[in-house]
This record gives sequence, structure tokens and C-alpha cells, in this order.
Amino acid sequence: MSTLPVIAAVDGSDDSLVALDWAFDAALVREAPLRVAHVQQYPAWAKPGVLPAGRPAPEDDPVLDRVRRYLAGRTERPETGYLALEGTPSAVLPELGSDAQLLVLGSWGRGGFASLLLGSNGMAAARDAECPVVIVPKPGREVHEGMPIEPGPRVVVGLQVESPDEATLSFAFTEAALRGARLQAVAAYSWPLHIWTAAPGQIVPPAVDQDAVENETRALAEGFLALHRKRHPQVHAEAYIAPGDAAGQLVAASRDANLVVVGRHRRRLLAPTRMMGSVAQAVLLHAASPVAVVPPSPPEE
Repeated sequence: MSTLPVIAAVDGSDDSLVALDWAFDAALVREAPLRVAHVQQYPAWAKPGVLPAGRPAPEDDPVLDRVRRYLAGRTERPETGYLALEGTPSAVLPELGSDAQLLVLGSWGRGGFASLLLGSNGMAAARDAECPVVIVPKPGREVHEGMPIEPGPRVVVGLQVESPDEATLSFAFTEAALRGARLQAVAAYSWPLHIWTAAPGQIVPPAVDQDAVENETRALAEGFLALHRKRHPQVHAEAYIAPGDAAGQLVAASRDANLVVVGRHRRRLLAPTRMMGSVAQAVLLHAASPVAVVPPSPPEE
């Protein structure tokens, strides 16, 4: 049975080579093939399979030629292939996930508006691909706040104790094992709690104190981590419990992390289309480290 490849999407920019390097290392550690994909974009009015005048043919792609030169001379390298594709990147890239174990791309693209870059190709791939998608941020993104961080390789995973996803936890533990990294599971809880009374505009203090909420959150988190600790005894996993916004806690934890792992929303009855989720989207926009977005586990029969 063949091993599914790691696919790196490139666009010809210098920054896209950063994502390529991340994918190259990921393929090596997984002992998987590497596929480098470039989507030659045609406008919406063009017919599929027909490139506008002046576009290079798929077998003569200067972007992929640059990648070949960039990778030339590396002694230790995965088996590498190249994909020259045509179409709209936001539509073509997610389709690659059906035949990949990992899809890697940068968050920036060729535009100049940082707040808009993720909304096209990166967001579409992370939302729609069938495999985990890693978005590699532009070098230099910094996070200045957060908890004290011990040196050494570290993988961060968001853990929602109300509805944990096994696929997200499994991916995070596997990634930590491959990297020889410790795992930090971040579980945030809402505080302060507000209870509204019947009188408009009036609230009363909660019936439980913060320590009780934190202890219950910790107990739930430790229970969910226990099974994965048995499967990966070499991974030192710790639960980090904190009040406040989950996205903010994960962004703070991304400082000096090797990877932040978040789950993608499950489809719901009244919202059958795929959804990113506000936490995952905020982490993608602001985290200092690469971010992996993991599709949810299939629903049980």
C-alpha cells in the first residue's frame, strides 16, 4: 500500500519557499513522498483546460522550475514530484487533500493586504480539504504575551472539553511523537460567568466559584488526554487550563511553538456546508507558528 504524499502549494513568491521547507521536513519525518503543486490561475470567464494567451503550458512551468533549482543539491530528500495545475487556487487546492496526508501552504500569497490574504486560498483549503492543512505564517510574526514557555520543541493543541474531537488530539499526539516534542493541550473556560435574572439588565453572581470551574475543566481535559497518552507513551503531554478566550490563549501559546493544532467545525443539520470556526480562523490570522487545521472525525453510525 503506497504512502500518501505531503503536498506543498507554491505560487512563485520567495515567502512560499518557507512553506515548501516546512512541507519538505514533514515529508522526511513521515517517510512520505513530497508533491509540489502550482496552480496556474485563469480568470472566471476562461474555459477549463484552456489557458489565456501568454500563460505557460503545464509541462513548462517557471514556478516549478524555480522550485527544482531551490531543492537541488539537498542530499537527504524525500521522493519528490511536481504538479502543474490549472484553475482557481481556492477551488483546486482543497481538491488535492483527497489524495494527501497533509497539505501545506503559506498564509500570504502575492497580495499586499495581510488581513485579506488568508481569506482566499489558505482559508478555502483549511475549510474544505479532506486532509489536515498546515498554514505557515509569514516570517517575523510575533506574539509578546502569554505564559512562561520552557525551551525545547513543543506542539500546542486546542482542547474543547465540551466537545473534544479525537481526530484533532490524535493528529497532535502523532505530530509531537514525530518531532520528539512535548504536547501542550490548551483548554480555556469562560469566566466570569453571568446569570441573568428575570429583571431586564440585572445579573447575579454564579453559584459556583472559579476554582470549581477550573478543576472540572482540568479533570475533563486529563480524562480526554489519558487514552492518547497510552497510545503515545513517549510524548510528555500536559494540560494548560486558563480562563478567557480560547483563541487568545492559543495565539499566546504559539510563541516559539513548532506547531499549533486546531480542529475544524463539524457539519451541522442546519448548516450542512463546511465551516472553519471562529477560534480556528482567529488562530490562523494571528498565531506566530504554523497552524494545522484538522478535519473532524467522521460521525459515528
